[in-house]
Amino acid sequence: MSTYRHAKVTAVDRLGAGICEAELEFGPGEKARGIVLDELVGTVATGDRVVANTTAVELGLGSGGYHFVLWNLSRESLSVPSEGHIMKLRYTPLQFNVEAVEERAAGEDAARCGDALEGIPVIAGSLHSQLLPAALAYKEARPGSRLVYLMTDGGSLPLAFSDTVRHLKAEGYIYATMTCGHAFGGDYEAVNVYGALASCRPACGADAVVAVMGPGIVGTGSGLGFSGMEQAAIINATSSLGGSPVGVARIAFGDVRARHRGLSHHTLAVLRHGALARALVGIPVMEPDRRETVWSQVEASGIGARHDLREVDARGVIGLLEGCGYRPTVMGRTLEEEPEFFMAAGAAGLLAAEIGGD
Repeated sequence: MSTYRHAKVTAVDRLGAGICEAELEFGPGEKARGIVLDELVGTVATGDRVVANTTAVELGLGSGGYHFVLWNLSRESLSVPSEGHIMKLRYTPLQFNVEAVEERAAGEDAARCGDALEGIPVIAGSLHSQLLPAALAYKEARPGSRLVYLMTDGGSLPLAFSDTVRHLKAEGYIYATMTCGHAFGGDYEAVNVYGALASCRPACGADAVVAVMGPGIVGTGSGLGFSGMEQAAIINATSSLGGSPVGVARIAFGDVRARHRGLSHHTLAVLRHGALARALVGIPVMEPDRRETVWSQVEASGIGARHDLREVDARGVIGLLEGCGYRPTVMGRTLEEEPEFFMAAGAAGLLAAEIGGD
């Protein structure tokens, strides 16, 4: 059951451009934090009365477990200037218009898009926590290049929700951002993954792209019912548009769920059933027993015949993460608890850098 409640704003803390966190008082002695997205509901101030969606907290969700302010009752109307005719969050009460990069390419012959990426690497991930190590590793190897972040709509829809993106953008690791599908808030907006990837060179001058959903992921425990399956679509789109797909392997040893131990069943599903195009996938150098586990999974699954899996020494990525000024986690676990996860994402960044240097 979805729930919505009235609350009073008792404090406001701005997190970054377009997003703030408000302290909400629902009743005497009942306070909680809520997210406010300027682009959808405007700003709020102490003393304002608001309506908040409280569903995620009541369901006990993970990265999506926040209250979200829907409307500020202190105003009778809200007008947010925007251009374009493409609606995001279509056919919902929160729909709004943007100018998509595809609109600027109106009349373009689709047959000419086959080499839109001009061979550049596209790092295709399945979890937002793979973004930081992949970007750091790529930029360490190719410091003068333009890395563009493409955020899909498989997780969080507002790009402003990502602390990781704010850090990477501020420190110069990411040159530009693009949001596609119903994700929004990037420097550029796009209708879908294909249109977004095809625009990364002409719109952003990209030397490489890292494409992965925002914070959060939808999963069901089934073999194919998870939003990270979109990694396959990114790989396929990259190949069809003349790019070089580099897949990020999801590897972990701290997860209590057997299906995610070693090489996650998510990665196996993507590479066995979803990715029709051949991808380059990095497997990090690991301790002997963990290496044996992962490579045995590769052999048993048969993905080695469908894709190019390469062992990569990504141990230096740990030092990059320790010194970057931002402490990453994956599913609540730290760098120290899941080094292989972060090295696997870093391995993809290193492979992409090699392609970019060709």
